[in-house]
Amino acid sequence: MNTKRIVLFASGSGSNVENIVNYFSDKPHITVTAVLTNKRDAKVLDRCNRLKINALYFNKIAFLESDCVLDILKSLQPDLIVLAGFLWKIPKNLIEAFPNTIINIHPALLPKYGGKGMYGMHVHQAVKENKETETGITIHFVNDNYDEGAVIHQAKTKIEPDDTPEHIAAKVHQLEYEHFPKVIEKLLASPENAGKAFSTPPKEG
Repeated sequence: MNTKRIVLFASGSGSNVENIVNYFSDKPHITVTAVLTNKRDAKVLDRCNRLKINALYFNKIAFLESDCVLDILKSLQPDLIVLAGFLWKIPKNLIEAFPNTIINIHPALLPKYGGKGMYGMHVHQAVKENKETETGITIHFVNDNYDEGAVIHQAKTKIEPDDTPEHIAAKVHQLEYEHFPKVIEKLLASPENAGKAFSTPPKEG
């Protein structure tokens, strides 16, 4: 069996990165080859050191104004590129070089609460302010526009009236940890099913 290779992109603490690495740690046919970050002081680098995962930092010039990151990815030959809390828009040269290979997770039920500037607590605060009764996650392919690629998977959770944005964030994180690695595994096992949305009903609490 050929080993499937994942490359992760992250901008922050890397909790999803660690969750994904741990999920695949006992699955020898799938490996996290490297983690790339656009922040020199991102906490994800500390996690990668602890997890013994290759990690690389790049700046905006390498990402947006040259083929530096593209060349790195080509050398890594990923079967799937996973954005796990990565905040920059993916440039056209990467999307064209890796069609239907780049996926992202968004902390809301797209098309609601998507677009530029809608990430992390910005999303959860907006959900709270609009008195939504449910929220969730959306895993989707990446295209030229923020949060507009084909939906792969959505999962929902209920919002109670007294939930704060922090409570909402915690519920969404639990959905991320539960579903993201499983969806990655399904995509790698059955690429022909990519883009066929499947969802789960709202969870209590």
